[in-house]
Amino acid sequence: MLGFIIRRVISGVILVFTISIIAFTLLYLGGGDIARRILGENAPAETVARKVQELGIDRPLVVQYWDWLSSAIGGNLGRSWFNGEMVSASVSNRLSVTVSLVIGAIVLSAIVSILLGVLAARRGGWIDGLVQLVSVIGFAIPNFLIALFLVVVFAINLHWFKATGFVPLTKSANGWLASVTLPIVALSLAAIASVSQQIRSAVVDTMSRDYVRTLRARGIGINRVIYQHVLRNAGGPALAVLALQFVGLLGGSVVIEQVFALPGIGQLTVQATTLGDIPVVMGVVITAAIIVVIVNLVIDLAQAALNPKVRLS
Repeated sequence: MLGFIIRRVISGVILVFTISIIAFTLLYLGGGDIARRILGENAPAETVARKVQELGIDRPLVVQYWDWLSSAIGGNLGRSWFNGEMVSASVSNRLSVTVSLVIGAIVLSAIVSILLGVLAARRGGWIDGLVQLVSVIGFAIPNFLIALFLVVVFAINLHWFKATGFVPLTKSANGWLASVTLPIVALSLAAIASVSQQIRSAVVDTMSRDYVRTLRARGIGINRVIYQHVLRNAGGPALAVLALQFVGLLGGSVVIEQVFALPGIGQLTVQATTLGDIPVVMGVVITAAIIVVIVNLVIDLAQAALNPKVRLS
C-alpha cells in the first residue's frame, strides 16, 4: 500500500508541475499590455515602462516562471497586481466557501445517487424508467437555471433561505446551513444524474453474479446483500465517476457563486480573469490542481480498499 501511495503522490506532483507550466505560459503570452491596464489608458509611456520593469514582465518567460516556481514552492504565490494583497491570503480566505459547496454537493450526490441507483436496480419497471428520466432531465438542465429557479421559489417566494450571501460556519451554524443549502442543491443535481446511473448499472451487473445468488440461497436478506456485498463491488466504478464529478463541481461552482453572490474561489477567478490579474489566476489554478490531486488520491485509496486488484495494478 505504501508503494501504491508513493506512486500516486509522484504522479500528482508531476501533474501539478505540468499544469503550472501550461497555465503560466498561456496566461503570460496572452496577457496583453498588463502595465497599461493597471495604470490606465492615459498613463505616460515612461510610467508604463517603469511598471513593466517593476512587475518583472520584461524578462524572459523562463526566468519569470523559475522565479514564480521558486516562491510558490516556499508557499509564496506572489501579490495581486491590482490591490497588492498576498495571493495565498486571497485564496485561503475564499477557499472555505468553495470547499463547503463542493464537499456538500459531493456528499449529497453520493447519498442520493446510492438511494436512487439501488431503488432503480431493485425495483425495475416504471420506477427504473422514472429514475432514469429524472436523471436525464437533471443532467440536461444547466445548473445556473436550476439555481435561479431555487432562488425564485425558495428564497423570494417562500422566504425559506437567503437569496444571496454567505455566513461562515464559525459565526452561525444555522446561518451557514441556510446560505449553502440552495447552492449545494443546484450544484449537485447534475452529479446525482450521472452517478445514480453508474450505480444503477453497477448494481444490476453485480446482482447477476453467482455469489449474490448463493448469498440469497442461504437466506440472507436482500437489503443486507446489497448494502454489505453488492455495493462494495459496485462502488469502484461509482467512485471513479464521483471523482470526475468533483472536478466538474469545482468548475461549476464558478457559476453558482456568481448567482448566489458567494465570496468563493469561483468569484475570485472571475474577478481576476476580468482584470488580467495573472498572479491571482495562477494561485487559483494551482490551488484547484492540488485539490483535485488530493481528491483523486483519496478516491484511489478508497478504490484500493474496496478492490485489492487496484493495488496490484
